[in-house]
Amino acid sequence: MKGIAVLPQGLEEEGASELSNLGAKEVIPLKRCASFKADISCLYRLYLNARMPFSILREIAKFNCKGPKSLYREVQHAFDWETWLHPSMSLRVDVSGTSQGLTHSHFTALQVKNAIIDLQMDLWGDRSNIDLINPDLCIHLHLNQEIAVLSLNGTASSMHRRGYRSAVGKAPLKENIATGLIRITGWDGSTPLIDPLCGSGTLLIEAVNLVLNIPPSIHHQFIVENWSDFDSMIWKKEKDYIKKKQNQKRKDLPLILGCEKSNNTYMQASANINSANLESHIKINNGYFQDLKLPKSPGLIICNPPYGKRISSEESLPKLYEELGRFLKQKASGWELWLLSGNPSLTKSLRMKCSRRIPISNGGIDCRWLKYEIH
Repeated sequence: MKGIAVLPQGLEEEGASELSNLGAKEVIPLKRCASFKADISCLYRLYLNARMPFSILREIAKFNCKGPKSLYREVQHAFDWETWLHPSMSLRVDVSGTSQGLTHSHFTALQVKNAIIDLQMDLWGDRSNIDLINPDLCIHLHLNQEIAVLSLNGTASSMHRRGYRSAVGKAPLKENIATGLIRITGWDGSTPLIDPLCGSGTLLIEAVNLVLNIPPSIHHQFIVENWSDFDSMIWKKEKDYIKKKQNQKRKDLPLILGCEKSNNTYMQASANINSANLESHIKINNGYFQDLKLPKSPGLIICNPPYGKRISSEESLPKLYEELGRFLKQKASGWELWLLSGNPSLTKSLRMKCSRRIPISNGGIDCRWLKYEIH
């Protein structure tokens, strides 16, 4: 079957690589997504294991769409709704893209919903309720000019949410973006990992989850189990494989340390680490990064400092970047730094020269994931 994984902008290649590693075939990275093919076992594996997608969509129909009436008609004939959606089941319709006469997502979703429930009324004299939060079946329609693609979403909420972040700062980094950034660094858990401005701890938590094979799906609300062709035996097999991988996880990780001067944010980071059951692996200092004592053995420093866009004022930040650059050059010689920059004028204050520059969109801010060799 065909599918689409919706991915963070700038991390499409990493997302495609992850899909391939999990067994997906014919994976093609596209803008903010990747297309793939998979059998049902692989599709279940993606839902349970993929860390990068916001959502994974299973294509069920593709047709020409020339306006509202055409969409209504085609949706009714595109799929076996009688088998897949009984009136006792609730429904949600999500829409992306536009087409002629269908430029407003709410209106387009209404057309899809009306087509389905009118068909139900003809069949049963009853209809599904709409549930935007916990639907039994989630339908996605993507429009691209005159082509419409109808898909099923196997989760009710975005897959980037892991469930451990009960507390976040003012400008949280999404978990799947954090995972993608860590994957780019190539950190494998064999060297120390330090975040001198760790915020609510997301980069460190995702890094450890990655190397320990802790699945991202523990708290996901799967509605794939409501699908008409759901195979409980294959689903169980894939879940058992996850447990087997977890039992093989390493215990001897090196120092993994975060630092946060704000007491409130430090408490948030500690709560998130405890919620993720990683308190035995990740340590957080409540203080200034200048006071950190780094191991003699070089490792990796990761950092997502404020950009002056959503927190702090830009005028107050050059000193922070200057102090960070000074600290790194004095105490982290031989280490590697990856820093997420959303403001190039501030990054200049580091007075360091980057060796790689990767465009990333973080919350709508045009950022760069920058690599530095610290001398």
